[in-house]
Amino acid sequence: MKEDCSSSSHVPISDSKFILKSELLSLLKTYNCYHEGRSFQLRHREEEGALIIEGLLNIAWGLRRPIRLQMQDDRERVHLPSASWMPDRPSYLQKEASPQDSKVTAKEPGAQHANKAEVSRDSSAPLEEEEVPQLMRTKSDASCIIQRRPKSRAPGEAQKIRRHRFSINGHFYNHKTSVFTPAYGSVTNVRVNSTMTTQQVLTLLLNKFRVEDGPSEFALYIVHESGEQTKLKDCEYPLISRILHGPCEKIVKIFLMEADLSEEVPHDVAQYIKFEMPELDSFVEKLKEEEEREIIKLTMKFQALRLTMLQRLEQLVEAK
Repeated sequence: MKEDCSSSSHVPISDSKFILKSELLSLLKTYNCYHEGRSFQLRHREEEGALIIEGLLNIAWGLRRPIRLQMQDDRERVHLPSASWMPDRPSYLQKEASPQDSKVTAKEPGAQHANKAEVSRDSSAPLEEEEVPQLMRTKSDASCIIQRRPKSRAPGEAQKIRRHRFSINGHFYNHKTSVFTPAYGSVTNVRVNSTMTTQQVLTLLLNKFRVEDGPSEFALYIVHESGEQTKLKDCEYPLISRILHGPCEKIVKIFLMEADLSEEVPHDVAQYIKFEMPELDSFVEKLKEEEEREIIKLTMKFQALRLTMLQRLEQLVEAK
């Protein structure tokens, strides 16, 4: 690795560090051999002399606090009722009406007009929209929601769409539980390239799962099997870091963690993390013994030096 180099023969690791392109390609070949026959192999190309690598990047969840999912995609909009609405309820909506709807209509005369207005809103919506139940986004209370009626779609196909939109490592989005904590160590992935910085990868991951919390609240950490933990800086490139640390995720993983709850763990500290308490106590005892020996050694050295200085002072006094 070299610093302050920007020639076409080098690839940036951060804003101030570079690696030889040939060295990175060699590491990439090893990486792809490890993932041979799997979807995690990386592709590379060159654009105007710059090497660009792209593919799937695995990221493990390492959160301690719950996260909140958006209850409505940003691209969705509320459709206001038109100026005139049909007096009769369409037949396909009559079939889909639940017993609760019928019960409300029977008991409350005013509810019939509200239902008709709601039908008008749904019928005015374009057919191209996603045909699954959608929720109005709310940040205050996940239970206070406005639900739009589903348009006709085969049950199996609708379930497939919901699963694709709301699943996070086996957790399927529940309208009443939009706040949850992903299982620690569970792995997801995003498609990235070697030019994407840490902040860009964070943004991509959070947008993929419609997480309301902003990227500034999170950080990516390189976590070693030994317990060593290093934070990826905003100017670094996570895909390049993954290649540099090798393909084996049993040895090194990239974790998503809270920015304010996580901290770096240096190698000197990490080597003691997995020891049991009795072993750590014995290490502390040995360090205390070594400290006492050093104190005695320094004290004796100081006393000898002090004695020498006093003897010299006496000689100077006698000489006068």
